[in-house]
Amino acid sequence: MAQSKKPEQAPGKTKLQATTGYPAPPQLATPTDLKPEEIKNIVNAVNPLIADAFALYAKTKNFHWHLCGSHFRDYHLMFDEQADGIFESIDILSERVRKVGGTTIRSISHISQLQTIKDNNDDFVPADKMIAELLSDNLHIAKNQRQAIETTEKNRDTPTSNLLQDQLDQTERRIWFLYEVSRGGKNEL
Repeated sequence: MAQSKKPEQAPGKTKLQATTGYPAPPQLATPTDLKPEEIKNIVNAVNPLIADAFALYAKTKNFHWHLCGSHFRDYHLMFDEQADGIFESIDILSERVRKVGGTTIRSISHISQLQTIKDNNDDFVPADKMIAELLSDNLHIAKNQRQAIETTEKNRDTPTSNLLQDQLDQTERRIWFLYEVSRGGKNEL
């Protein structure tokens, strides 16, 4: 009976480790006064946020493209604005990870290994369900951003903490807008 062969890796490619980006290969290890354990803690806190930002960006654009209904224009524009803000956060955090001596996201499969936001591949999602799902996802990200802020502060990384605080403010803005929209025009006291 013939044995199945494992596929060969492409030349110059390394198998993606179940790591979040530390230690970095020597060629990418940016010098820093942070201790190795501090770098590891920071990278392990931030890279999943980057993966979640990619996942939330894709989901928000998905909903932007596949929206229908009476509030189409308003939701379409809001989803696009929110997706743009999420996308901008990715490069800022990724570059910060590199500045402290770690590495960051390499591929879609790497994102899928680290993301905690669930994908939505449904053919059709009603607008109210889109709003509810994005609200829940943004609340989840806010919780993780707060935890990452705590981690970066404990590991002497004030600049990353400051960036995360700015991004948390933007996440809370998305939450606010999604929450108000989710109320469906009910102006109850």
